[in-house]
Amino acid sequence: MIDKKWIGHELPASVLPIERSRLQFFAKAIGETDPVYTDVAAARDAGYPDLPAPPTFLFAAELDSGASEKMLADLQIPIAKLLHGEQGFSFHVPACAGDTVTVRSTISDIYDKKNGALEFVVKTARATNQHGELVAELRTVIVCRH
Repeated sequence: MIDKKWIGHELPASVLPIERSRLQFFAKAIGETDPVYTDVAAARDAGYPDLPAPPTFLFAAELDSGASEKMLADLQIPIAKLLHGEQGFSFHVPACAGDTVTVRSTISDIYDKKNGALEFVVKTARATNQHGELVAELRTVIVCRH
């Protein structure tokens, strides 16, 4: 069983400099066809200062920093038992190329279902830009099957 002592635990902050080429690569990788995500002129015509980050891009911060891997190790969740349960976003201001986003996450809940056969870890996060503005709130649910 995942120890509930981890509820309220804050992960180390993850800092993500947002680069144009990475945004363009990500947009291609997810099959995004809207030119606002790959063409600077289209992005500026749409009112952005530069290429905006596609919605799921912000999850890259904790993947890059290793915070996600450390959390799994701390909670003793083997990757082979891990399932993606859910993710959600609330967006406030766009994150664009040239910004630096900092993601701060907290384990907000741990619970089980099916008499412990499935354990759930809920992680909530706040992403802010270099100006201290709230970019997005993120929610992730991971599932550990036994």
